[in-house]
Amino acid sequence: MLKLNQTASMIDRRRFLSHLAELARFGADELGGVSRTGFSEADHAARRYLCERSRMLRLRATVDAAGNLFIGRREADRDRPVLLFGSHLDSVVHGGRLDGAYGVVAALETLARLDERDGSFAYEPVAVAFANEEGAEFGYPFFGSKAMVGPIEHAERLVDSAGLPLRDALRAAGGDIDALSSAVWPAGRLGGFLELHIEQGPVLQRAGVPLGLVEAITGRHIFEITLTGEQNHAGTTPMDDRHDALVAGARLTLAIEDIARVRRLCAVSTVGRFDVRPNVTNVIPGAVTLTVEIRDGSLDRLANAERAVLAAVAALGPGIDARVDVRMRAAPVRTDHRLSAAITDAAAEHGLPVLTMHSGAGHDAQIVAAAGPVGMIFVPSRDGISHSPREHTEPEHLLAGADVLLTTVRRLLEGADR
Repeated sequence: MLKLNQTASMIDRRRFLSHLAELARFGADELGGVSRTGFSEADHAARRYLCERSRMLRLRATVDAAGNLFIGRREADRDRPVLLFGSHLDSVVHGGRLDGAYGVVAALETLARLDERDGSFAYEPVAVAFANEEGAEFGYPFFGSKAMVGPIEHAERLVDSAGLPLRDALRAAGGDIDALSSAVWPAGRLGGFLELHIEQGPVLQRAGVPLGLVEAITGRHIFEITLTGEQNHAGTTPMDDRHDALVAGARLTLAIEDIARVRRLCAVSTVGRFDVRPNVTNVIPGAVTLTVEIRDGSLDRLANAERAVLAAVAALGPGIDARVDVRMRAAPVRTDHRLSAAITDAAAEHGLPVLTMHSGAGHDAQIVAAAGPVGMIFVPSRDGISHSPREHTEPEHLLAGADVLLTTVRRLLEGADR
C-alpha cells in the first residue's frame, strides 16, 4: 500500500472512481475492453456523459470546431493565460478503459476541487478531452490537439471504415469542419498543459515506483502505403508470371521489422494494418494497403529510418506500383523544466517517489508543445500492457496520480512555481 501524506490536497476518491467506471460503459465490448473510437456513437455518448457530470459539478462544458471538449469554471477569467490539463476520451478497437480516459476524469476532478476555492489564480484552469487522439477509425491521430496548434490539412477527405465522412461525424460531436481555423489557439493563450496518463509500459512497475516524470516524448511518423500488382487466377498463372501484391507487402513488412530490430535505425518499427484486395482464396492479390509506423526520441534517427522505409518500398522492383502517403509526422519533444519541477514538488508534498523517464508512446502533450510548455505524469501499468482489455492500473496508483495532478495544478495557479 502507498503511504500518502494525509495533509496534502486530495481528490474525491469515491466520485473519481465512480466516474472512471461509468465512462468504461461507453464502448464496452464483448472482450471485456473498450472500443470507443474517435467520433463514434460511443465517443459521442461518453462526451455527453462528461458534459452532464460537469454541469452537476457546476462547471461549464464547450466544444470547439475540431470537437475538442473543454471544461472550465462558470466565472472564468478570459483575460488570463490558460493552464490546461487533461487527455483524450477515444480508444483503440478492443482497447482498455484507462488510456486517455484516466487523465480526463482526473482533470475533471481537479477542476471540481479548484472550483471550491475562490483564490486569485495566476492562470485560468481548464480541463480538456482532446478529439480523436488515437485515429483508430478516422486515420488522423491527434486530430484535436493538432487543430489547436495549427491548420488541419485535407480533413474533408477523411472517412471511417464504413464510409462516413468526418464532416458528418464531427458535426455530431458539436464541431464544424468548415470552421477548423477557429480552433487554433492564439500565441500567448496557453500558459501550460499537464497530461496525466497510464505509462503503457513496464518501467514503473519493474522499478517499484508509483509515479513517472516524463522528460521526453517519442517522435512518431506514420505512412500509409498502397502496393498495386496484378490480380489474376491463382490456378492458371505460372509463378514466374505473377505480380503478387501480397507477396510484395510481406517482403516490405519484413524489411520494416529489420529497420528497428536488425539495423537499429530507430527505436521501434511496426506494420500495424494490412488490407488485402480482393482477399479471396483462389485469386492472386492485386493490391494491398498497409500502415508503417516508426518511433524514436531523435529527429535525426527518425529521418534516417524514414529514408530506409522509402528505400525498402523502392526495392520491391518492377511489377509492383507503390504509393506512399504520409499520415503523420510528430517530432520528439522535451517537457518543460518548470512544469516538471512543479510535478516533482507536488509528489514530494504527497510523500511519493518519482522516476524520471521517457515516453515510448505518443501523446497529445507532444502536439500541444508547439503552443506552449507541457508536462506529463505517468502511473504504473500492470505488466506494461495497454491497448488491450487486460490494461490495468491499481486504484491506489490511479488515485495517487490524480492527487499529484491536483496539487501540481494548485501550485501553478497560486504562482508558487512562476
